[in-house]
Amino acid sequence: MLHLERPSQPTDASTAFALWNLGFRPFYFLASVFAALSVLLWSFEYAGYLPDAYLRAPLWHAHEMLFGFTVAVMTGFLFTAVRNWTGQPTPTGPLLAAYAMLWMAARVLVLTPYALAAALVNASFPLAVAVGICVPLLRSRNRRNYFFVALLVGLATATLAVHLSVLGILVWPEFVSVHAGLDIVLFIMAVMGGRVIPMFTNNGIPGSNAKRHVLVERLALGGIVALFAADLLQISPTAIAALALAVAVAHALRLYLWQPWRTLSTPLVWILHAAYGWIIIYLLMHASASLGYVAKPLAAHALTIGAIGGLTIGMMTRTARGHTGRPLTTDRFELTAFVLVQVAATIRVFGGMLFPGIYLKTVVASAICWSCAFALYAIRYWPVLARPRIDGKAG
Repeated sequence: MLHLERPSQPTDASTAFALWNLGFRPFYFLASVFAALSVLLWSFEYAGYLPDAYLRAPLWHAHEMLFGFTVAVMTGFLFTAVRNWTGQPTPTGPLLAAYAMLWMAARVLVLTPYALAAALVNASFPLAVAVGICVPLLRSRNRRNYFFVALLVGLATATLAVHLSVLGILVWPEFVSVHAGLDIVLFIMAVMGGRVIPMFTNNGIPGSNAKRHVLVERLALGGIVALFAADLLQISPTAIAALALAVAVAHALRLYLWQPWRTLSTPLVWILHAAYGWIIIYLLMHASASLGYVAKPLAAHALTIGAIGGLTIGMMTRTARGHTGRPLTTDRFELTAFVLVQVAATIRVFGGMLFPGIYLKTVVASAICWSCAFALYAIRYWPVLARPRIDGKAG
């Protein structure tokens, strides 16, 4: 009997689904969608349309942008970077999908009355990420990056403290724990910024000669650690102001050595410099807020929108392009997103300060710019993140 077999068809890589191939793929997409929608959700909650929500505004907003959005971007970055640093595998496939489901469960639970479940799931996610990077770091003896595991444990402790305070189990102000989490993220941004911004500057702009100085590096990073301890211990406002001012000077000198004025024609580089500049603005405003000259929420948004928003969208763009085999360039979508984040930070921080009579309008305008920026990223990068590398390599 003659059997006729259908000839095998070549696989079309452009239609294959690759979302679970590497950590940056699902978590950059989830983070960008959540960043675009979370402000809308926050406004619904604030207006009373989510009456059973466990965390109330503005605590929900602060918690979710830090332990939801920011930690998602960090997860995508670390799962990708640690594989490169160590040559060891990080979570992919079904395990990576399970991580994404755990993160999404945490986002849903804080909008429900199931307080204990929300606390446990939110604290467990950074711990799970710590395990996901700890194994390859230990196998490769990559001691230089062990501290990321400790920082993720610190973030888990901070989010758990927020929930325990809300539940009345821990007698501790919720926003002190939120601020501790922000200080941890600030330290991570300072470390990674010091590693990659000078390198990207020199690689992307010939002759830029961005430099690092050992003493400046130690003062900048050590200053953030000291500020974290001062904020956590709630020491004298005058002492916190003096410390924050000194740390701002160290970071301003650090940025000066990277020569940001040479980057204006290269968006993938200037967005990182601009975001790092917001760290300096935040430190100066933190000093002023400690003395009562500036409202604390304005200082906090210099860090969250300006620094975190700018660095995340810049790194999400660069690493997504690099790890999918695409050229390190920007198109009008990415450039628009970069500008919108900077506009959102400027309006939210300085608009509220200079025009207090229209404060609510500045908040709304900033939120619209932020949401549009990350919506553009999600739309533009979904095909990039969901499909295999264009160069045929793994990842």
